[in-house]
Amino acid sequence: MSGFDWPALMQAGLVGLRLKPDEFWALSPAELRLMLGQGGAAPALTRKGLDALLAAYPDKKEEREDG
Repeated sequence: MSGFDWPALMQAGLVGLRLKPDEFWALSPAELRLMLGQGGAAPALTRKGLDALLAAYPDKKEEREDG
């Protein structure tokens, strides 16, 4: 069981919001919740959170062909 009430979500997206099926399925659950007025503000990014993101996704230095 996924935890999502797919029939209700599809009803809300396809009928309530008048989304096309491809538009509905392209949304993330967070985007759909936001469009339905159920999304709250995300918590502020803390220094600890930023450090975790930097460790997980470090900047890559691009190699230049001209030197």
